[in-house]
Amino acid sequence: MTMFELKNHVLIVTGATGALGGALALSLAKAGAKLVLLGRNQLLLEELKEKLIPHSFVEYHVVDVMNRNALLQVREKLMAKLGRIDGLINAVGGNLPGAVIPDEQSVFDLSESDFDEVVDLNLKGTLVPCLVFGEIMAKQGKGSIVNYSSMTVDRVITRVVGYSAAKAAMENFTRWMAVEMALKFGDGIRVNAIAPGFFIGKQNHKLLLNEDGSLTQRGEKIIRNTPMKRFGEPEELCGAIHFLCSDSSRFVTGIVLPVDGGFSAFSGV
Repeated sequence: MTMFELKNHVLIVTGATGALGGALALSLAKAGAKLVLLGRNQLLLEELKEKLIPHSFVEYHVVDVMNRNALLQVREKLMAKLGRIDGLINAVGGNLPGAVIPDEQSVFDLSESDFDEVVDLNLKGTLVPCLVFGEIMAKQGKGSIVNYSSMTVDRVITRVVGYSAAKAAMENFTRWMAVEMALKFGDGIRVNAIAPGFFIGKQNHKLLLNEDGSLTQRGEKIIRNTPMKRFGEPEELCGAIHFLCSDSSRFVTGIVLPVDGGFSAFSGV
């Protein structure tokens, strides 16, 4: 067995057009994986495909990952063309202003509609792809699912109440799905998650950095509680995901792997 081998693995990636997802997609393509990208923004998907096709097979589908019927249609096309699914990486996620509590407000100002939408995106947006594409893995008796959790699950990270609740539920589902798949469909199917620490992306850039590149107050707090004293680089998530998608982790299921510069291990004192 070649460690971390992913050449010709058929991998589906949701949420690949963000900063973290894009770095992952490039890493997987360079490893020779056949990539199927799912997202809602055709322009961003097309731009990403152009970056990846010099390295490997890439196709994309413009689809809402919470729409089961739409995903079933993608699944049918994918199986007719490629014949199998080796892995699913659920990098989709996000937040909304109404599900965030600014310092000048309290939880009683929470928008229930925004809370519901954030929970749907981060929980159902992982659940539905797992059900649709995981069913193929169950029939194959082999496959790996990797979900994206968050530091907000085990620690109370102020402000992001909706995102925190959604990721906590998604992490529980990851463990539940891991047990379900192993007990009923065999030891060849694994379901795990990674929990990224703090990385600079489109959604949190202004929250963590000032216009001059210096740290905001929130950014300072995060760095103070990260033993490595820096934010992560997008490519630093890739090794963990290569590990979880490859046969190198074939006896690993139901875990959440932190990639966080020590944030989750540090008490702050």
